[in-house]
Amino acid sequence: MKEEIIIAGFGGQGVLSMGKILAYAGLMENLEVTWMPSYGPEQRGGTANVTVILSDSAVSSPVLDTYDTAVILNQQSMDKFEGSVKKGGTLIYDPYGINRLPERTDINIFKVEAMEATFDMASSKTYNMIVLGALLAIRPLVSVESVMSALKKTLPARHHHLLEVNSEAIHKGIEIGEKAKKDGIVKK
Repeated sequence: MKEEIIIAGFGGQGVLSMGKILAYAGLMENLEVTWMPSYGPEQRGGTANVTVILSDSAVSSPVLDTYDTAVILNQQSMDKFEGSVKKGGTLIYDPYGINRLPERTDINIFKVEAMEATFDMASSKTYNMIVLGALLAIRPLVSVESVMSALKKTLPARHHHLLEVNSEAIHKGIEIGEKAKKDGIVKK
């Protein structure tokens, strides 16, 4: 098994931490892992993306041109990375703030309305965990238990009181991802 993933959006959406948690979860499952963040000089509002590779064998390079899975959270990332998904790969996107929907017909496309779910949960800080849950439902790369362990490891101890709300967000994302799978691949 080898999965090459790009998660892309704006700084402040939790893109880098989502990738970090996914990478830690992979380590906890004894996978070979790379985590390579990339972001503009702005901390919030600028573009940010992270490449994560999960593999059961050695990873030769973290630098990729194409991906098995792309998680797209803004229009700039859609424009930049839609064409980088391998034929037959998966593109997961949140339509909030995206005005041009994905156009490819040779990949699996799933719409997950994660931002809407944050409004329902009344907690915008859980957005990335909702997206991560949706990713796990659509592409079950690691277990939820490993993700929760990774979240506990990456969150500073002073924020461990947030573990429960993040767990709820992950499970909400799983529901959204399962619904997206049930609804099927997005068609034009």
